[in-house]
Amino acid sequence: MRPTHAQAPRVDSQSASEGHHPAVPRRSLLLNASREPLCVVSLHRAVSLVLSGKAVVLESDGRMLRSESLALPWPQVLCLTRYVHVPYRKVVPPTRRTVLQRDGFRCGYCAGPADTVDHIHPRSRGGVHDWTNVVAACSRCNHHKADRLLSELGWSLLVTPTVPRGGTALLAASVRPHPSWHQYLLDAA
Repeated sequence: MRPTHAQAPRVDSQSASEGHHPAVPRRSLLLNASREPLCVVSLHRAVSLVLSGKAVVLESDGRMLRSESLALPWPQVLCLTRYVHVPYRKVVPPTRRTVLQRDGFRCGYCAGPADTVDHIHPRSRGGVHDWTNVVAACSRCNHHKADRLLSELGWSLLVTPTVPRGGTALLAASVRPHPSWHQYLLDAA
């Protein structure tokens, strides 16, 4: 039986009185039964999956969703109870956000805080826009390097750019990950 609007779980009174905390996601990370990241789902979809027995809550922040006859932990990370076969996924193209996340927001040249990306082999010199030719960079290094090759500057990379594996890149491209998701995303990488 599908719950009506009046029966739908809501945040308990203690959490509601504390106000909305911006760090609490309105979305949940959904893992396959093999603990691989699948996608990010809305809070409504997460509750539906748990109530139907298709998923279990792995991570919660302690807050509860309550209805007249049910209390459910606020789901941040869910795991399906049965394995779902996922067809082959193509590689996500590198974007500024996904490259910065892949490199941990650290410059590939000086290890300082990165705020932009740089093509190792400049596009103006025939370099391609792919994961192995793009690295996170700070504005200072990016400006200094400009369209020159590393050999011309005598520089070397501190990291080796790689193509992110599996669902990690897909998730990073779609939504900013909540801190409680990191261990599940790192396990998949």
